[in-house]
Amino acid sequence: MHDYPLTYSSPREVGLRRLTHRPLFGLGRVVATPGALNTLATAQCNPVRLLQRHQHGDWCDTGELCADDKDANDRALLTGGRLLSVYRVDGIRLYVLTEAVNEESGQRDSSCILLPSEY
Repeated sequence: MHDYPLTYSSPREVGLRRLTHRPLFGLGRVVATPGALNTLATAQCNPVRLLQRHQHGDWCDTGELCADDKDANDRALLTGGRLLSVYRVDGIRLYVLTEAVNEESGQRDSSCILLPSEY
């Protein structure tokens, strides 16, 4: 069982969770596109590292995500919206997307690692 809420009641609650280095949200089923898998394999990069960064609210490498997108992610933690992170692996940008909370299942159903061109 997970120990994170589906949504947070305040930015302060998110901040406290970040301070304790605990995951902020569930990933659901994790998938990756062929291009992302190829990039990760070529770089010998374990995708778990990217997923952990994403799940802990480390949304990007320096300068890879604009302030508006970072703010949207922080709001999505409060509302259950979709989350986006951007990382570079061997100079190639990869997205990590986690879907919004599904009203029927009450969970975030999936996360995907993909190249921007596969979006």
